[in-house]
Amino acid sequence: MRKVGLIAAAVMAAVPVAAGAQARADEKAFFDLYKEMVETNTVAKVGSCTKAAAQVGARLKAAGYADGDITYFSVPEHPQDGGIVAVLKGTDAGVKPMLLLGHLDVVEAKRADWQRDPFTLVEEGGYYYARGTVDDKAMSAIWADAMVRFKQQGYRPKRTIKLALTCGEETTWAFNGAQWLAQNKPDLIAAEFALNEGGGGLLDAKGRRQLLSVQVGEKAAQNYTLLATNPGGHSSAPTPENAIYELADAIKAVQGYEFPVKFTDTTRAFFAANARMRGGELGGAITRLLADPQDKAADAIVSRDKVMHSTLRTTCVATLVEAGHAENALPQRATANVNCRIFPGETVDTTLATLKELAGPKVTVTANQPIRPIAVPPALDPKIIGPMEAVAKKHFPGVPMLPTMSTGATDGIFLEAIGIPVYGAPGTFLDPDFNGIHGLNERIRVSSLYGARDYLFDLVKAYAG
Repeated sequence: MRKVGLIAAAVMAAVPVAAGAQARADEKAFFDLYKEMVETNTVAKVGSCTKAAAQVGARLKAAGYADGDITYFSVPEHPQDGGIVAVLKGTDAGVKPMLLLGHLDVVEAKRADWQRDPFTLVEEGGYYYARGTVDDKAMSAIWADAMVRFKQQGYRPKRTIKLALTCGEETTWAFNGAQWLAQNKPDLIAAEFALNEGGGGLLDAKGRRQLLSVQVGEKAAQNYTLLATNPGGHSSAPTPENAIYELADAIKAVQGYEFPVKFTDTTRAFFAANARMRGGELGGAITRLLADPQDKAADAIVSRDKVMHSTLRTTCVATLVEAGHAENALPQRATANVNCRIFPGETVDTTLATLKELAGPKVTVTANQPIRPIAVPPALDPKIIGPMEAVAKKHFPGVPMLPTMSTGATDGIFLEAIGIPVYGAPGTFLDPDFNGIHGLNERIRVSSLYGARDYLFDLVKAYAG
């Protein structure tokens, strides 16, 4: 997910949240589900997504879902990385299903670094604090809660609604449930389209709604290893050939390279809207760049904004370095991890070829496992975008909606690889610093969470009929 300093919250005693703080009866039930999700540790190798999936399944069963409507899945090698798929059957077999996708796992959070226990939900100053309060247990809880409410209310949609809550989104090395479903159980999750994380909304520093965002496409995340090797020797007699220097030269070459500017339908619409809204030097530069992607002067102006810079192109950046084996010896080996976010339509191999050329003959470059699928941008489909805008007019009147391409990565890429277009749903408004996602003291405004719940519930019904 995608930046300004933290907004100061009102000074209050940090206390665990009580369900009684909620206004409506249906909000109390949602809060109980959300709290249970957040307080269930689902960090890879530490917690258990399997446990969280079972908790959701128990609530679905209590609401009236039959055993045949619920599928739990995992693999023997990763018993704690399981997930759940649930199905609410529609009345019209001629209408293709829709899929609600969320991930149960969260980024690691160390208690010593946090101001509060990261796995105890705390309300303070109008926010809920804990790991996963946003990413992605807000949306996962909203989807699960919607499925419960649909069954309790006797709602009979025309379109079948499927829910998939998976594990492994926050790592590249753990078992990934969305990928496993796409490769092993595609019929179970088959859908005309899916709604996922990645969209949302932006607040200003005073908490006022500025814009809504729908994610239409994303980059592919891929890691590469740069390796330099030398015979080494005694540090008292250095030679020109030095693995650290050769690796450093390669890293500097990667740093200095700009991949070419490219556009998808989504990013073209995104930049055109920004040109209109921003005006001035930036708006003019965007307009020129849309007309001529090779306009270097316009690119330089637009790329002052790091998010816009990344939205324009593939990016590669060094993230890890390891070198040498002794303080008094010439290095025999030096390696660096380069993390690339690959623009839709470009491949792992074409990016690898560019990195090899930049690194030169003395440094080898390899693509790390796992190899991610090529990013396939979904269409700016009016049948998808239209209901988002129509429901937003009711819930968030006057707030503009922009299509965006994520410069990060979600599990949507695995579904798009089997032909399911995935859209990051709008509705969850975040602060300008994006609320500590993946960082310290992750939080969400209480009002934002419940507002998103109401919006997304109505949005699903708008699609389902």
